[in-house]
This record gives sequence, structure tokens and C-alpha cells, in this order.
Amino acid sequence: MQFTRNTSKDKIFSLGTILKIITAILIILFGIIVINQINLPAPDKQIKKILPNENFKTIK
Repeated sequence: MQFTRNTSKDKIFSLGTILKIITAILIILFGIIVINQINLPAPDKQIKKILPNENFKTIK
């Protein structure tokens, strides 16, 4: 008796691919939630750069 292998798939999205997509979405959402929970301090130092007046030119 000879066995034949069916290589064509009838469904585009099988159960395995749907589970993989859902798992990837859940991992991304979990990563976003974890990153939002990290409390980073705001910088205290103010950056101020004084430009000399000789760099400005008036155009008439």
C-alpha cells in the first residue's frame, strides 16, 4: 500500500498561526505595560546657550 502526502493547505490561517499571532500581540502589550511602569526621573539641569549678538544679521 502506498501512502500519499497531502501538501496543500485548504485554510490560510490555521489554529497554530492564530495562536502565534495572539501570543506575539500579548508579549508586545506586556512589554509596553512594563516599560510604562518604569519611573524615570526628569532631568533637573536646564540647558541654556547664550548666542552673541554678532552672529545675528538684520535683513532689510
